[in-house]
Amino acid sequence: MTHDPTHLKILRELLTGQLLGVLGTHHDGEPYTSLVGFAATPNLSGLLFATGRATRKHANLVADARASMLVDNRTNRPADFTEAAAATAVGLVEEISADDRPLFDEIFLAKHPHLESFVRSPSCVPLRLQVSTYMVVTRFQHVIELHFD
Repeated sequence: MTHDPTHLKILRELLTGQLLGVLGTHHDGEPYTSLVGFAATPNLSGLLFATGRATRKHANLVADARASMLVDNRTNRPADFTEAAAATAVGLVEEISADDRPLFDEIFLAKHPHLESFVRSPSCVPLRLQVSTYMVVTRFQHVIELHFD
C-alpha cells in the first residue's frame, strides 16, 4: 500500500473507532446502500461484515462483487464541515472461506460481541471487502487516495 503516515493514522482511527459503515452496492444500474457493522483487518486491506443470505445487499453482491463502504466520524454539527473525516473503501467483496472463518470471527466479534448470535446463525454470510483503494477526506474537501497493491 502506498501511504502517507498522517493519512494512514486518520484512516486507522476511523476504521477502529467507528462501528458502522455504509455499504454501497448496485443492481441493474440502480444504487443501493446499507448500514452495516464492520471491522477492519489489521493491515487495513479488508473490511469484514456480515449479512443475511436473503438480503438485497447479498443478492446484489452475488450478481456483482464490486462495492464501496463509507466510514465517517461526523457528529451532525456545523463543525463537521471542517473537523469530520470520512473514508471510502472501494474493492471486491468475497464470501469468507471455511478456512478463514475463525479469523473472521476473532476480528469481527472482538469489535461486535453483541452480534455473535447473528454471525453464528446458519442464514448469516460472513464477507470481506478486499480494498483496492481508500479515499480519505478531511477538512471537507481535502482528498488523499491510499492504494493497495
